[in-house]
Amino acid sequence: MPPTLASLVHHSALKLTVRAGGGRLDVPVRWAHVSELADPVPYMEGGELLLITALTLDAEDPDAMRRYVKRLAAAGVVGLGFAVGVNYDDIPDALVDAAEQEGFPLLEVPRRTPFLAISKAVSAAIAADQYRAVTAGFAAQRELTKQALNDGPEKLLAALAGQVDGWAALYDASGAVVATAPEWAGRRAARITADVERLRERPAPASSVVGGPDGEDRIELHSLGTGRRPRAALAVGTAAALGTAERYAVHSAIALLTLTTERSTSLHAAEQRIGAAVLRMLLAGESDHARAVAGGLYGELLDAPFRLILAESASASAARAHADGHARVAPKPAVASVAVADAHGDPLGGLAEVVESAAARSGESVLVVPDGERLVVLAADGGAAVAACQAHAEALDAARAAGREQGAADEGELVVGLSAPAGPIAAGAAYKQAEQALSVARRRGRALVEHEEVAAGSVVPLLADDAVRAFADGLLRALREHDATGRGDLVASLRAWLSRHGQWDAAAADLGVHRHTLRYRMRRVEEILGRSLDDPDVRMELWLALKATGVGE
Repeated sequence: MPPTLASLVHHSALKLTVRAGGGRLDVPVRWAHVSELADPVPYMEGGELLLITALTLDAEDPDAMRRYVKRLAAAGVVGLGFAVGVNYDDIPDALVDAAEQEGFPLLEVPRRTPFLAISKAVSAAIAADQYRAVTAGFAAQRELTKQALNDGPEKLLAALAGQVDGWAALYDASGAVVATAPEWAGRRAARITADVERLRERPAPASSVVGGPDGEDRIELHSLGTGRRPRAALAVGTAAALGTAERYAVHSAIALLTLTTERSTSLHAAEQRIGAAVLRMLLAGESDHARAVAGGLYGELLDAPFRLILAESASASAARAHADGHARVAPKPAVASVAVADAHGDPLGGLAEVVESAAARSGESVLVVPDGERLVVLAADGGAAVAACQAHAEALDAARAAGREQGAADEGELVVGLSAPAGPIAAGAAYKQAEQALSVARRRGRALVEHEEVAAGSVVPLLADDAVRAFADGLLRALREHDATGRGDLVASLRAWLSRHGQWDAAAADLGVHRHTLRYRMRRVEEILGRSLDDPDVRMELWLALKATGVGE
């Protein structure tokens, strides 16, 4: 405890006497300061015991003393020490009355007690308090280090909560609560996840102080990690501001948790390299080798139905859109890649954090492999990781829709393809399914498309592509130009004939013309296009061209 007015009064060598304000002697004293100025307030910081002899004061003027005492109290001065036997044999009644009215501590300093003795006593007490705080801080550091090395972050949080007489919570890279101590603090920790998320958007190291949601405590938030984007966060809740010893304990916990986080990051990078090799084996049809290499890491995932998630940033998808229509071979994932979650603002990194955090909270195995401008994920079918990916995509779609209403660009968003459930021997097929779904998501301007949705839907939406429409326009241009001259209605006739599968009478009835007229028009179509309608490929291309352009509908 720092020195107080009460501890100075009880100091046997000082012989101080309380003359006023005896009810406020428990106030801490930050320093003892001597000043004979009529107005020393501009030189005060608050927390001082002011020592005077009243050399320049009219201490017998009641009005002057009331103003003097009020200024001192307003400036945060904790008490006034008046030396008797120097300029006054006793403290003037005007000063005593003013101090009593204000409830301001007034101490009588005997002539035999020099001000220097009081200053030394205050300084010694402050030094002793600081020494105790540092000693307690080192003891706390040793205890926290022991817990971190032997029992992990959960025990470290418990030790920290005991040191600060409050509670502590650890958040993962997605901002979700990982552990709390004591257990009852879990609800409080969950209420401030929005504050944690705001902290994570700032470069590390970062910290902030927030009030408790119900005003029940003071909460300090600290980022953990050495990269630009914090990997985790620590919350410490207490009833009051932290003292020196408690501050040492918090700083020690931050350092230890940061070391743990960075060590986990190194292990995570190694796991990613193994995961890339496992994925290559699965795509090559070598599921038995994959189990032999990483059965301990991904055993459950490799033995159960999984989903393959393939993600790209929106900018990368836009570039790939120019290559649509060409055959693509599933690329080999990189053997060693920098963890995508390291890049601040990287949408692939954000998805990786979401998926990995969801899997960690549910105890699932998940394989996450950065692959250049793509992210490949293997996650258990029906598990928390897949659900988190879908929820993340829904949130992106909602944000994208809101942004478009405001005229904002879509830069930095995700495009995701999700395969149907598959087993290890069908990993290659699952990759192709995810890539097909990704292509559809890109075309439709959506964040995520599942392969089941593509397989169960219509092929028509897939025609909404500039290259397809350009082909369709070119194929039908000659027919449209013919119709524009008023010499017939070949496009509508072609659509009716194709929709009736070449049945002359039914198609002619739809058009309201004679079947011989329709036969003549179809011959003109063949002559103009230079193609035979007897060829099923020609009929198919013409029908898709009509659907792509909407001509004649």
